[in-house]
Formats: sequence, C-alpha cells, structure tokens
Amino acid sequence: MTSLQHENDAFKKGYLCIAGVDEAGRGPLAGPVVAAACILPKGLVIDGVDDSKKLTLEQRERFFQFLTQDPEIFYSIGIVEHHVIDQINILQATFVAMLNAVKGLPQKPDYLLVDGNQIPSFSMPAKAIIGGDSLSLSIAAASIIAKVTRDRIMLEHHALYPEYGFDKHKGYGTKTHVEAIRLHGPCPIHRSSFEPIKSYKTQIAKQ
Repeated sequence: MTSLQHENDAFKKGYLCIAGVDEAGRGPLAGPVVAAACILPKGLVIDGVDDSKKLTLEQRERFFQFLTQDPEIFYSIGIVEHHVIDQINILQATFVAMLNAVKGLPQKPDYLLVDGNQIPSFSMPAKAIIGGDSLSLSIAAASIIAKVTRDRIMLEHHALYPEYGFDKHKGYGTKTHVEAIRLHGPCPIHRSSFEPIKSYKTQIAKQ
C-alpha cells in the first residue's frame, strides 16, 4: 500500500522538493520505454493511487487526468524509442528516459525516490526502492503517468500496424503477439535486440 513514509523521511532530513520516478515498458518486444517524474505537494494524499499495474484502465485514466492537470503537481516524461533501446540496451535506455524525465521537471527536485534496485547517476541524491510503485505515493504517481503515456503511444502504433494487436498487449510478448510476429514478421517498431525478433531477423538475413 502506498504511503508518504519515504517522502516524510526525506523531508525530515531537510530535503524540500522530492520527486518520484518510475518507468513503463522495459519488458515489451515493441515500442519505447517511457519514464515519468512527479513532484507532489507536501502532505498531499491521493486515495487509491497505487502501482499502475494494480489499477484498472479507468482508474489509471482518472488519476492521470488529476495528476497532469492539477497546477500544484509537477511532472515530466522521458521517452526513449525502440531503435535507441537496440543501440544501448534496455537498462541504459531506461536510465536515459529517467534522466530526461527528471531534467524536464519545471521545478528542480533536491531528492529523488526511484522505483527499482538499479538507478542512473542523477545530479541530486536519490534513493532506489524495490517495489517503490507500491510503497511510495510519489513513485506510484509517476508509474501511472508513465504507463498511461506509453499505452497511448502503443494505441497510435496499433492504428498503423493493426495486425499485431498492440491495442491489447501494448507490445508485451503475449502468445498472440509472438504468433503475429511469426505470421507477419516484425514491424518497424519491434525491438531488434529482443527475442524472438532477433532470431527472426538473423534467420531472414541468412536466406
């Protein structure tokens, strides 16, 4: 259950502006990885905000509207496309997306709460929290913004490549998605460094 414990601990240490950071899209076979950074006003409690994966589509959309339209909440998004993921690997691409999200914040934070156990070298102090999107309200807010943003991007890709079903699985390696790749081959937004696309392209190159 999300709370403000990590935020409050940071405030007690003297930090004044705390941002939560999370990403969406490390695992999919297609599309970008998207990170978000979010600064909530001190003491703000938002009932129901949780790890985006635990929320319904309707809940995510509702919280996304609230988080991105409240003038007292600051947020920023970092997007790294599939071809860059192929060049630098998914971990480094995630780091770039997180760094860009933090860099783009309209108010500069002096402390970061980041989901995960591996985080990039930020220019300010940062705390990595495993499962942070279920523990910290700021990280959960960032997870919702990142998830909804990425899902909307994948819906745009679905309009271009409907045969892959991006509107359903958002690029993750479901059985139907892998079958679509087998039938149609990879499309321009598939990650060439991910299996089974990597093996498929190697096989085609040998023919």
